Amino acid sequence: MRRERILIIDDDPDIRDVLDLSLSEHYTVLMASNGKEGLEAVKAKNPDLIITDYNMPVMNGAEFCRQLRRDILFRHLPIIMLTGKGETKDMVVGIESGADDYLVKPFEPETLLARIRMILKRTTRSLDANPLTHLPGNATIMEEFQNRIDIGKPFAVGYADLDKFKIYNDKYGFEHGDEIIRGLARVLVEATQQHCGDQAFVGHVGGDDFVFICDDDKADFVSQAAIDAFDTLSPSFYNDEDRNAGFIMGIDRQGNPIKTGLVSVSIGIVSNVNQKITHVAQIGELGAELKKFAKSVGKSNFQRDQRKR
Repeated sequence: MRRERILIIDDDPDIRDVLDLSLSEHYTVLMASNGKEGLEAVKAKNPDLIITDYNMPVMNGAEFCRQLRRDILFRHLPIIMLTGKGETKDMVVGIESGADDYLVKPFEPETLLARIRMILKRTTRSLDANPLTHLPGNATIMEEFQNRIDIGKPFAVGYADLDKFKIYNDKYGFEHGDEIIRGLARVLVEATQQHCGDQAFVGHVGGDDFVFICDDDKADFVSQAAIDAFDTLSPSFYNDEDRNAGFIMGIDRQGNPIKTGLVSVSIGIVSNVNQKITHVAQIGELGAELKKFAKSVGKSNFQRDQRKR
């Protein structure tokens, strides 16, 4: 069973040691000494919950919360803020900055454990988020589809997934495969934010399948930006020998030896500009068809449905 990861951010090594002793029996504990290190650890270690002190050098707890909440990939992570006794103002600022709960130091370990269990349970129940990427999952995706249909304005949905991913997983293992999935999530989020700002949506269907939703006239730019970024990132997931060769050897689904290039990304774009979309299932059917066509190209690309219906 997977152990949940808790990131502790505190500049006091004694506090970090106390928290580690209190939590390590139940959780995998990660450490950072200030908010800046904390942001880096969030992106590298993908924690399930964060405990951060308020007063720290370099970047304090409130600024850490504000910056984390701006990142669509991590804005749903629960945060517990630690404040000193009587520092009511700090507690208020921390909550307003995005902390979900707070504890006043000193505190009983049993109290902290109870708060953690409560918040993790509440987060799992209330958020339809993929545990690997923390992006919204299928229920939220369907809701977003329906919202766009109901609004009636031009929109596009991009269906993205990885090519040659099974062969990579077979050779490098699922942990490395998860890193590629998180890499694709990151480039999709960055591409949509770059071209669409806060109006865009990125969801994680599951496995290596993602969707993004944006204005129709932005979809091609988002797709090309994501492809360019992923193709630049892809070689970093291989060892030097495979990266220099540009391919790896593997076994296909029929058990035959196969030589395959580096992992790439295919995107199929569904739009309501040339056709009327009336239900969410229609989006999924068209997206699967277009994505299949895109995957047949053999390299990173996107395909848009130009047919009028």
